[in-house]
Amino acid sequence: MDAVKKRVNKRQVVGTVVSDKMDKTVIVQVERMIKYPLYHKYIKRRSRFSSHDEGNTCQIGDRVLITESRPISRTKKWRVSKILKKVV
Repeated sequence: MDAVKKRVNKRQVVGTVVSDKMDKTVIVQVERMIKYPLYHKYIKRRSRFSSHDEGNTCQIGDRVLITESRPISRTKKWRVSKILKKVV
C-alpha cells in the first residue's frame, strides 16, 4: 500500500514573551482560564514554553502566536509563527 502522509493540525497558542536572553530562543508564557470544579469559579493557569525564534526578532512583552513543531532541542518543541503585537 502507498504510504499516504496525513496532514496533522498542529496546536497553536497565543502568549507573551517573558525572556529573550538566549540566542534564537524565547520563553513564552501562556495563560488559560479553567473552571474550578467545586466552586465553579474561573482561575488562571500559566504555562511557559521555550520557542524557536530564528531571527531574534521578539522582545520581552511581545504578544506572539506559537505553533507546535518537531523537537528542535531538548526543551524547544514550539516555533514563533507570528508576532501579533510589538512592545514599544
